[in-house]
Amino acid sequence: MNIIIAGAGKVGFNLARTLSPSHNVTVIDRNAEALHRLQESLDILPVHGDIEDPLTYRKLIDKEADLFIAVTDMDEANLISTLIAGDSIDVRRKFIRLRNAFFAKSSIREKLEIDEAIFPLHLTSETIRSLFAYPRANNVKSFVYTDMKLISVRASGWEENRPLELKNVALVGIEREKEFWIPERDDEVIKPGDLLYLFGEEKRIRSLCPLLETEAPASIERCVIFGAGELGITIARKLLEEGREVKLVDRDLHQCEVADEALEGEVMTLSCIYGTASLFDEEGLSHADVVIAATEDDEYNIIKCLEAREHGVRKVVAVNNEIEYYNLMHRLGIIVVRGPKMSSYHTIIEKIHSSRIVTERKYCGGKGVILLRKVFAGSHLIEERVKPLGRVASLRLFLIREGLLRRWEESEAIEEGDLLAAFVEEEDSERVENWLNGL
Repeated sequence: MNIIIAGAGKVGFNLARTLSPSHNVTVIDRNAEALHRLQESLDILPVHGDIEDPLTYRKLIDKEADLFIAVTDMDEANLISTLIAGDSIDVRRKFIRLRNAFFAKSSIREKLEIDEAIFPLHLTSETIRSLFAYPRANNVKSFVYTDMKLISVRASGWEENRPLELKNVALVGIEREKEFWIPERDDEVIKPGDLLYLFGEEKRIRSLCPLLETEAPASIERCVIFGAGELGITIARKLLEEGREVKLVDRDLHQCEVADEALEGEVMTLSCIYGTASLFDEEGLSHADVVIAATEDDEYNIIKCLEAREHGVRKVVAVNNEIEYYNLMHRLGIIVVRGPKMSSYHTIIEKIHSSRIVTERKYCGGKGVILLRKVFAGSHLIEERVKPLGRVASLRLFLIREGLLRRWEESEAIEEGDLLAAFVEEEDSERVENWLNGL
């Protein structure tokens, strides 16, 4: 594909790095140094110029683009660039990253013929809110075509060699120390401390969580958020809507005042300009059911989570802003939630790789891939017998029919409404995706 990316910041750089090996990528930015860094390490076409200036697009006037992606930090710049690009270039699809939640409710997406609008603050805050419905889980993923969920849970209280009895649930991933793999069967030996990825009927996974994870709280009512910036405020607002008790902590006194005004005084805001160690005892932070470190500084988030755990907080969550810190957070036993920029990057990549036929989602930091194909009315697959793809070691295939999860190991007669589900490790995902698309 021919892809144009407006913005050479963190999200734009990561998108270009992932997409340039397989696609023709053009990056537009007025920061010449950022473009130079990109060109030094990646095979991309740099265009130096203001993405809000129509003259910038004269250099691309004869260029056709399969996809235009606007991912700067400024909503106005992204909106204007999308408008100008659509008018100046033959663009087939347009993706845009937006911070202001107002645009999610407006008709601007339809007016500008935008195919996908990504709201990173909403994505991150909703991920954190989902953990409150599943207090013993590490992560929860929902899907479009099924009520089944993918839930990861730490086996902190599991007895080694004890069998895991699964009904309408499948074990689709195990992370042990630094290694991740997709087990061939559900009766894989589980060791204490393993992070398990369970896919299937939500209520059955929920019943398993207390048996596996015995260290996390059974419910979450008292919450502490480190970071009173835009993300911290958004998370606090969502938790208040659910009736949670929230305290917001930040090193910046002015930011505390901004947050207090934004949240209309409904949250206790604490300034920790001189450190936070004393606050855990003086302000009762150690009694929290969960501590969420939601600043833009990953190292600070890690420190706050470890500090909270030392003071007896049983569940700690860190927002992950830099890919390089993901594995470290995982190894330290911290629950990791993608930050706004990471959420933007992963969501855009998933949408690019998802076709009209097959939907792609990633889990375990991208090490595992979920591929789903829905069999709609009129599909040529209906009543056809289809053999599963063989000779892919990491692949587990399932057929979901009328709310039941079935292993797909032999030739199956496909019915209308079936959902074909593939779980595969990242290195084998392209082959499996091509197979599903080609059925």
